[in-house]
Amino acid sequence: MQACTLTTSSPDPVPVPAESTYDSDPDLAGAAEFAANEGVEPSEGQGSAYETDSGESTGADLALAQEPLAAPARSRKGTQHRKVEGDLILPPEALAEERYGEVSEAVRRTFGFESLRPLQDKAIRAALEGQDALVVLPTGAGKSLCFQAPAMVQPGLVVVLSPLIALMKDQVDGLLANGVPAAMLNSTQTTEQRRDVYRALEEGKLDLLYIAPERLAMEGFIDKLDAFGMVSMAVDEAHCISHWGHDFRPEYRQVGELRAKRPNLPIQAFTATATPEVQRDICKQLGLRDPKILVGDFDRPNLTYRVKPRRTLADQAMEVINRHEGEAGIIYCLSRKAVEKLSDDLHKRGVRCEAYHAGMTPRRRNEVQDQFQSEQIDVVVATVAFGMGIDRTDVRYVIHGTLPKGIEQYSQETGRAGRDGLPAECVLFHSGSDYHNWKHLMERSAQEAVERGMATAQEELDSSLARLGHTYGFATGARCRHQFLLEYFGQVPGEELVKNGCGACDVCLGELEKVDDGQVLAQKILSCVVRCEQRYGAGHITDVLRGADTQRMRDCGHDKLPTHGLLKEHSVGAVRGWIEQLTGHALLAVTGGKYPTLYLTRTGLEVLKGERSVELFLSQTVKKESRKRRKAAVADALDAGLEPDEGLFEDLREFRRDLARERGVPPYLIFNDRTLALMAATKPQDTEALLQLKGVGEKKAADLGPLFLERIAAYGQ
Repeated sequence: MQACTLTTSSPDPVPVPAESTYDSDPDLAGAAEFAANEGVEPSEGQGSAYETDSGESTGADLALAQEPLAAPARSRKGTQHRKVEGDLILPPEALAEERYGEVSEAVRRTFGFESLRPLQDKAIRAALEGQDALVVLPTGAGKSLCFQAPAMVQPGLVVVLSPLIALMKDQVDGLLANGVPAAMLNSTQTTEQRRDVYRALEEGKLDLLYIAPERLAMEGFIDKLDAFGMVSMAVDEAHCISHWGHDFRPEYRQVGELRAKRPNLPIQAFTATATPEVQRDICKQLGLRDPKILVGDFDRPNLTYRVKPRRTLADQAMEVINRHEGEAGIIYCLSRKAVEKLSDDLHKRGVRCEAYHAGMTPRRRNEVQDQFQSEQIDVVVATVAFGMGIDRTDVRYVIHGTLPKGIEQYSQETGRAGRDGLPAECVLFHSGSDYHNWKHLMERSAQEAVERGMATAQEELDSSLARLGHTYGFATGARCRHQFLLEYFGQVPGEELVKNGCGACDVCLGELEKVDDGQVLAQKILSCVVRCEQRYGAGHITDVLRGADTQRMRDCGHDKLPTHGLLKEHSVGAVRGWIEQLTGHALLAVTGGKYPTLYLTRTGLEVLKGERSVELFLSQTVKKESRKRRKAAVADALDAGLEPDEGLFEDLREFRRDLARERGVPPYLIFNDRTLALMAATKPQDTEALLQLKGVGEKKAADLGPLFLERIAAYGQ
């Protein structure tokens, strides 16, 4: 079933009278006032949502980049691009194959991973062969390793283009902790710090250098990269270059210009969220030459998706938080005002949480981010400005307090849960007002773009409304959430998934109760819309169906309608939920403007006449667990046939937290929860046993191993 794309009008509506009596339902009206008064955040990639490498870099930093360089010293990997054996010069393909043989050992030795995933294998081969590539892998599937591993075994410097300074720092810190020579250049560094990086580049000591796209535009910088031995470029978050992507950033177009300047430079692009259309546009904008297109399975089977009508958000959020007591979570709200209110409400209920939005000072935002990464707080209530720099692997739930404006955003934000591969939960709370607020904001933004002379404003508006419509269809529909997401990104669900369901969403878990008389209920609602002359919004239609006895009802004469009170035995939430489901199925449509009203589509008229069938559902409460819920990492180890000592596991987590605080890094960069659970199960007594555990490489075994072995030995004494 295709998701419904909602735009300003439906293609085949039942005729609507010219005169309109507006519904004053506050949930559906006043989008402009909403935006002005509540401070709606820009999307990721716009305004202050990104802490990018900007104009601060054009002074002393540029002077550093233009200093005369000594010839780069020989890297620890050598600088030859062709290997000579006797009188035979190995061709590039044979050399790539030889180096590929070194990758598995380097990955095992450095990161403690015994094997590569199939798509990682293909992406690494493409990089070693100097081939352009587009790699699309969901969050948590190991995209970074696809460009980090080749850099560890091939001569020269791999330059990584990254859109966010926090994201650069997180990856560089992780690489250094594992013994991989990497650095970044950005405007937050001191002159001395940047000088140290340039010195390391001159001496050929680095495998990877992280930069922002803006830095490529600095005069002479590309020449310096050549002098430093740049052999390839990895473009992370590559969807930002696509005009049709959900995070378009104009500065990314500078990467496309690089192809003209360096036609022979291999470029590999990486992203977690790209529809087939966006994939094609990325290849075009980057000028990729005969690229290898590698698209992974978008399904995240460890994530459980739930969608519910929004009632009292603080109460509903607490239900989710209580299912994950003491575990990490992120809650997204649309506006700063909503963020601050919910954060205050949760804090009063004893939740260790903080607010995060672009209206805060950079220093305060950094403090909150550091508190979350260092496990000083459990929950961040945030706008979309939060998340891209966060690589915390043990986020166990992501809550959306409002409808996201696109499936791409939703997929990216929910992808921050369960990055360690362990079970996590994604819950979306929404109401009918969300769609209309987003729609009004998009239309207003498009109008402003037209006034600025932007020729593609209408085309972009149509694209944005289509993405919003798909999201609304996802939220109001009642089909497997995993199947919906797979099909949206152009993939075909497997036979097993189609036949048996995912077992990891509210639909497949049976949490949506099918209403026995759904067809009759739908006809009553549709009839009410028609009898109200298709001139009122969802709030008023709900009041009529529930038999409201108000002065407004009497003034309209709607207390005399045959549909007045037809659904009086049902709650407001149930009736509104059914109206939204009918809208999601494109049986009802919504007019544009400040006061949106409901009207029937042609398919809605067919249902009203009994020519087409429809199903309606009621949302069920998630069943409470009778026993105390185990931490995900412990439960995972138990499923694997191991028996972790839960007391030791918690002791190691506390020890990891203290150690991370001393070293000034996030705890997950020490060891992740899954590795700690393995330690708590096997209780290794020496370094050799420690090295057998997934996630323990040689560098960490040498550096951290003695400390953890001592802690394990001391436990219980």
